[in-house]
Order: sequence, then structure tokens, then C-alpha cells
Amino acid sequence: MYNYQLYLVTDENQDLEQLEFVIREAVAGGVTMVQLREKHGDVREFIKRAQVLKSLLSGTGVPLIINDRVDVALAVDADGVHLGQSDMPAELARRLIGDDKILGLSVENELQLEAAQSLPVDYLGLSAIFPTPTKTDTVHAWGIDGLAKAVVTSQLPLVAIGGINEGNIKAIADTGAAGIALVSAICHAESPKAASESLLALMR
Repeated sequence: MYNYQLYLVTDENQDLEQLEFVIREAVAGGVTMVQLREKHGDVREFIKRAQVLKSLLSGTGVPLIINDRVDVALAVDADGVHLGQSDMPAELARRLIGDDKILGLSVENELQLEAAQSLPVDYLGLSAIFPTPTKTDTVHAWGIDGLAKAVVTSQLPLVAIGGINEGNIKAIADTGAAGIALVSAICHAESPKAASESLLALMR
């Protein structure tokens, strides 16, 4: 069982120097998992950033998850991959990465949540809990009640993402979700270390 508790998703608009600073600080503050997200399509840049993060996280016990791209994950021997609904099918991704890597999948509604229960994935990312500026194509916001219901019905661990901050993180944690994924609340904090510590404290 992996520790999804405080799951950092990187901001693809931050340059490599900023990214390194955020990761170092966030890990020192208690982040338990890091997902590298790149949406700009430059695979060489994605691999370069992934290699930097892989060496930064080496020996920390914090897994590196690659968003969307199985090829990038394999290229840098990352700890896992997180897929969206329009990415490679989970069964195929599992065959490529093997059984010892972490595989996550985003689910955006109840039908997807139900269908995902039989897939060879380790966890599900419930997206989005609240509407958020980092995800402009949200069609369905789960809300606290939707998340709480999903936690009860899912046999897979759920990681909540989308619009979560210091003001609502306690209510999210109280649903029993396995983890909470954050972008802005950590990446844009003056001290990502202090932000991570404070968010973890609020979740207890």
C-alpha cells in the first residue's frame, strides 16, 4: 500500500529552477508523492525534468509519478504513471510498466469510477472536487458529498484533486480519501515546506 496522503502535482509553467526548489522544500515538508505534469508536448524537456526530479527524490522514499506519458516514465525508470481518460488504456499501460510500478487513473464521473474498479490500477484520482483554474475542461465537480460517496463505493484508494486549499482540506480529509493532490497550494507558496507542513497538520 502506497502513501498517497499529501500528493504534489507539479505546475508545468514553473521553470526547472523553480521546480527543483518546490520539490526539495515540499519533500522536506512531508509530501508523500510527486507527480510530474507536463502538458506542452516537448518530450525532450519532459524527460529532462523527469530525470532531475528522479535524482532529487532518490533516497527520499517519495515516489515519482509521470503524468500521461508511459514512454517518459519508462525512459527515466519512474516509480509510476498517472493516466487520464483519453490516455493509453490502463491494461496496456500496466503491461508496459510491469506489476511493480504504481498506476493511477483519473475518473471524472460515477460511470468512470464504476468502470475503473476492474482495471489493473493502484489508485484513482477523483477529478475535480471543486472547479479549478488549472483544469479548465471540468464537466463535473464531485464536491464533498460526491467524494464521500465515492470513498464508500470504491474498492480502490481515492486521491482527491481540484480546488483544494487550506480552507477546505480538513473537510476533504474527513471523507476518508486515501490522499489529497495539490498544485497551487504548494507550488505557489512562498515556502512550499511550510505550506506542506501546515496542510498535513490540517488533515489530521
